[in-house]
Amino acid sequence: MIHIVFLAQLREQLGVAKLDIPVGQIQTLSDLKNYLLLQNSSWESALSNTKLLTAVNHAYVKGDHALVDGDEVAFFPPVTGG
Repeated sequence: MIHIVFLAQLREQLGVAKLDIPVGQIQTLSDLKNYLLLQNSSWESALSNTKLLTAVNHAYVKGDHALVDGDEVAFFPPVTGG
């Protein structure tokens, strides 16, 4: 299983905080995003945001990052400070 967490305003936009999905054909973070879009097309604007941040097991990653069984993937909007 891949454990997915949606944080901050993204959680409210999508209406879900967590998902667990089987690894199956998902090999990379890009594969995971495509899988999620196929499950719910209304998530496209939120998940296609180029400023969306992603972490796997608490480390920032890019779209070609390989995923394995047991990974935790967190999606969250950019963080601002001030």
